[in-house]
Amino acid sequence: MFDHIGFRVRDLRASRRFYEAVAASVGLQVADNSDTSFLVIRSTDERMPFIWIGTEEPKFWTAGNRVSNSPIHVAFSARSEAQVDAFHEAALRAGGTDNGKPGPRGPEEAHYYGAYVLDPDGNNIEAGFRGPA
Repeated sequence: MFDHIGFRVRDLRASRRFYEAVAASVGLQVADNSDTSFLVIRSTDERMPFIWIGTEEPKFWTAGNRVSNSPIHVAFSARSEAQVDAFHEAALRAGGTDNGKPGPRGPEEAHYYGAYVLDPDGNNIEAGFRGPA
């Protein structure tokens, strides 16, 4: 559905530690991009789509853009409820803040199991598993 998304963070080291932990928990990887940014990717062989995370301000952004001016929401797709649980645990160990323990979400017919954490900049990061309908 998307090619890439990107957002700025205040502390690259803290954010990288957090995203390395949560990416690994759902089968993704973190890759170097520049001295001031990194990418969340499927694998080194499959780098698209990607999430760009960095401290620099891209030249095409306007002067009004600020770090976490409006917190974002990113939901990673998990392959099982156990992977959602692992995501939540990894995120908390890596400096995230609980924003919704793992469990069923939404209407029962959605068969959705998810967990929410806040990253070091207060963005709402989720992992969810959609079971059989």
